[in-house]
Amino acid sequence: MVKQKTVWVCNECGNKQFKWTGSCNICKSWNTLAEELEAPKKEGRFESKPPRSVKPVLIEDVDTANFKRIQTGYRELDRLMGGGIVEGSLNLLGGEPGIGKSTMLLQLSKCFADQGLTVLYVCGEESAEQTSLRAKRLGIKSDKIYLYSETLFSQIRAQIDQIHPDVLIVDSVQIVYKGELPSAPGSVTQVREIAMECMHLSKGNGITTFMIGHVTKSGDIAGPRVLEHIVDSVLEFEGDRQHGYRLMRSVKNRFGPTDDVALFQMNETGLSEILNPSLTFLEERMTGSPGSVIIPTIEGTRALLIEVQALVAPSSFASPSRRSTGLDPKRLSLLLAVLEKRMGYQLHALDVFVSIAGGMKITEPAIDLGTIIAIASCYCNKPIPSDTVVMGEVGLGGEVRSIPRIESRIKEAINLGFKRIILSSKNLKGLNKKLTEKITLQGVSHVEEAIKTLLEI
Repeated sequence: MVKQKTVWVCNECGNKQFKWTGSCNICKSWNTLAEELEAPKKEGRFESKPPRSVKPVLIEDVDTANFKRIQTGYRELDRLMGGGIVEGSLNLLGGEPGIGKSTMLLQLSKCFADQGLTVLYVCGEESAEQTSLRAKRLGIKSDKIYLYSETLFSQIRAQIDQIHPDVLIVDSVQIVYKGELPSAPGSVTQVREIAMECMHLSKGNGITTFMIGHVTKSGDIAGPRVLEHIVDSVLEFEGDRQHGYRLMRSVKNRFGPTDDVALFQMNETGLSEILNPSLTFLEERMTGSPGSVIIPTIEGTRALLIEVQALVAPSSFASPSRRSTGLDPKRLSLLLAVLEKRMGYQLHALDVFVSIAGGMKITEPAIDLGTIIAIASCYCNKPIPSDTVVMGEVGLGGEVRSIPRIESRIKEAINLGFKRIILSSKNLKGLNKKLTEKITLQGVSHVEEAIKTLLEI
């Protein structure tokens, strides 16, 4: 028997090396090497690769008339994808267990079937009976949706050749495997090979393909990073299960905007879209409560109004707590240091808790000023006026810096009936006069000025 060789494969970049080292030789990531048996070499590596010859074509001669988009029936999802799902595209949907990935794709299957498209749903993690029970609970009935419980790719490929579906859904890419590869399902080699097979299927046969991907403990999609490079779009499901809100974020999109979001709500009949997220996030807001500030943030192409809540309380321990939900803890520590230095607040002996209401996760620095104002409001036990919106980036010197796309944020505040906005004085230059007539804009240059203006200290 021929001795099988083992290789060490990086989970991040897919690099192969014959010896274990602490870090990958290519991407320099630590503890990402996994031992696998080397795949046997053969002539026809990919089953789905079409036998055709491709010749170089001038960019002006490329035919784009057949470039079609499929409407999903959800306005938010169509906007997120740039006007609909591109026919023949390869899409990856990731998220935590139980967040609603399978439910979302089952509902999309019904929308596609209602348009006369044939859907093949490969439910490798469940039996066809289990998936059918979920479909009945969601009220999904169609003669265009085929359920197939299989994990061996050669069997799935045979059914694709027989049914000729317009839409293929693989649930999930980590459970499907190729029998000729010696590694286990979900390994780096298997995930990479299955993704390449799905890519050849979607591009060669014009099949719109969706793959569900598992996530790791850190929240990243499991498998090598090359998996995200192969696909046309990467959609991530986020959200807090207790609130019922689900945030679908477009991390990568070759046919539309990136870093955009669509908001859904989980209920008994499945996922329903929320057309006005700002109003949804603010409907449970308590006016006149210290430590509550409204901040406009940008998610992709739209502006959202969110509520930042802060709680400052005496600590019972030697080292006080610094906890945040939806906000980077390191950013919170920096803002607390600025607040102590510039305002002289004795926060070193107090517990500080900051939360973004509604389960949102915000990473942009435009919420810095609002977070500082919320902490100061709770520390002084003075509420912020309920008709005021605060936004701005804060530097280490306590200065309030300008933020991008200011007009979109102002328009969203006007639409929801707010009367005053506290922002950086540098953002006041070059604004549209029609906006300044509808709302009061007050510019500040330092954190001290903003706190004195709002809290009247």
